[in-house]
Amino acid sequence: MVALKHVLVATDFGEPAGVALDYGRELARVFGATLHVVHVVDDINARAVGLTGFPEHMPVLEGVQQDLQAAARDTLARLITEDDRRRLSVRTVVLTGITPAQAILEYAKEAFVNLIIVGTHGRGAVAHLFMGSVAERLVRAAPCPVLTVRHPEREFLRPDALAAAARH
Repeated sequence: MVALKHVLVATDFGEPAGVALDYGRELARVFGATLHVVHVVDDINARAVGLTGFPEHMPVLEGVQQDLQAAARDTLARLITEDDRRRLSVRTVVLTGITPAQAILEYAKEAFVNLIIVGTHGRGAVAHLFMGSVAERLVRAAPCPVLTVRHPEREFLRPDALAAAARH
């Protein structure tokens, strides 16, 4: 029997991530799991350190970093509905890092996540070669199963089908 206690949905606030959140909500409901909705904010101070002429610590960047984190927290709060708050145990988490996949993987290990759900853009081969894929990195290195969800959704599995499957 599969026991999901902690489901993580990684979001970049795009449409594929919205589809992933729909899956995460439903799976968390069906299994009575805690839903972790995670967004990674770019660590602009760490990036600036690598640029020539920038000192290691820049107070002006700290303010910008804090603004980015606050905006991400606000956006995450808007993603969680009143129904989610009533029916689910939900944790919204803003992480900071240079590599989103690495930050998500570290959090998943620390939070004992049983399933990671991530949306994918389904980019072409050339775009994938140059940009890589957070979803691919998660699949390759995650400490647990990873469900990737494409947008637009193919609707091969509707939420009511998930509930029926869990009862059997």
